[in-house]
Amino acid sequence: MNKITVGIVGGSGYTGGELLRLLLGHPNIELAAVTSRVKAGKLIARTHPNLRSVTRLKFIAPTDLPEVDVLFLALPHQAVMDKVKYYRKKCKYLIDLSSDFRLSNADDYIAYYGHEHTQPHLLGKFVYGLPELYRERLRGAKLIAVPGCTATAAILPMKPIVQELKVHTIVIDSKVASSAAGASFNMSTHHPERSNVVRSFKPSMHRHLAEMNQELNLNGSISLNFSPHAVEMVRGIQSTIHVFLQEEYSSQEIWQIYLNAYRDEPFIRLVKEKTGIYRFPEPKLLIGTNLCEIGFEKDELTERLVVISAIDNLMKGAAGQAVQCMNIALDLEETVGLEFMGLHPV
Repeated sequence: MNKITVGIVGGSGYTGGELLRLLLGHPNIELAAVTSRVKAGKLIARTHPNLRSVTRLKFIAPTDLPEVDVLFLALPHQAVMDKVKYYRKKCKYLIDLSSDFRLSNADDYIAYYGHEHTQPHLLGKFVYGLPELYRERLRGAKLIAVPGCTATAAILPMKPIVQELKVHTIVIDSKVASSAAGASFNMSTHHPERSNVVRSFKPSMHRHLAEMNQELNLNGSISLNFSPHAVEMVRGIQSTIHVFLQEEYSSQEIWQIYLNAYRDEPFIRLVKEKTGIYRFPEPKLLIGTNLCEIGFEKDELTERLVVISAIDNLMKGAAGQAVQCMNIALDLEETVGLEFMGLHPV
């Protein structure tokens, strides 16, 4: 079998580095090109030292990008939409990790991102890259938009609940690691300012709320609220989700809903331990994995359902999920290249 040629646009950031790590170890892939505007001509391993002796590839300029089978775009928001025509000509399969094509409604870009979308005719043509929800649509898909990291950590635990139960309010509180801000730095990521914080940085109207509403609040009947906090972690997201139900449901019924939805999913781990210190999802155990852990507890006093999820923001929240989508689109084994199960202790 001929290997699939792959390119990465924007390979010098943290997400690009994780794509490199995964794709260099993928048995079906030949990594053909990795671009960087500022590091063209330099060895990739100088930027991503974990790849020393793994590859001697160098970054190339975006203008030198060759044609490949699959092209990953690990670029910031608004960096893709005006160049998407160029990127589509360079590949058969385009996998975009920016937010430029995640939303199907152009008005949402004005409301949540503060600008008009320049390619509204393409919205809806990209498959939303959440395999647990859209696996069949991903098969053979030529255009894929990978979800946001905090959106992934909210949608996966909530989708079975909103599908099966009557919900009137959801409040999502996410603790987010520093790498979610990307490799570029500013005062908010400067170590003396970032270390030891529990910083509320966007308590309302966070951009990823648009994705959550799109996927969870289809008829607009749910009050959906999201507030992220920056905390002292390098990698990981833990979301504590307060769900207020219209009717009473038992813990057994809720557990069965999750089992029915996810028991056969290779990257979902349902967690509900009665003893020990890891009774609920813990992002530290998921570093480097493509797993999403989901657990819950029912508050018997208030009938509040507390759902907890955890992911590695750079993996299931970005690069790992992108590779999972590629595997499905190309009819490869879905888990290939993503088998790492984490470390303990770490």
